[in-house]
Amino acid sequence: MAEPKMPRTTLGLKDTSESEPNLNKKGRGWKISDKRLDELHDRAREMRRFASPANKALAAKFAGADLGRYTFKRFAVVGSAIVDFNCHNLGMAIMIDEDDADEALSKRRDKSLEAVGIRVMRIKSGDILEDMDAVLQRITAGMRMRIADKQQARRAHHASHSTE
Repeated sequence: MAEPKMPRTTLGLKDTSESEPNLNKKGRGWKISDKRLDELHDRAREMRRFASPANKALAAKFAGADLGRYTFKRFAVVGSAIVDFNCHNLGMAIMIDEDDADEALSKRRDKSLEAVGIRVMRIKSGDILEDMDAVLQRITAGMRMRIADKQQARRAHHASHSTE
């Protein structure tokens, strides 16, 4: 005796071929025009060419250090900002405060980066040139703190989803 056939059901999805998807693909997920993004990358390239002595000194230390999967990219474009050093895996940026820096602009940039989960560490250029060991200890401590924050967030995420 044959099994009775069940009626076939389909998902009631609406036709989206006519409308644009609701995804923001400009600026690698940021709301930045392609023109502005190109300008930022050109500016970052120029900054790499004419870096300050403090930036060059810290870049040399990062280049010689074995940080495993945590690498710092020089003059990285993050959103609509250019940061001196960025570790994408940690969500951590390092900004070098030069003597002629605009403090209000720096605070506004830091706030916008922290709003999207990027921790900003500020270091004075004089500190880098005068006491590199202390600066590297501070960066290492900041990295450890950021790793611990990410692990704690991951555990909390898993705990909240495992009870469901």
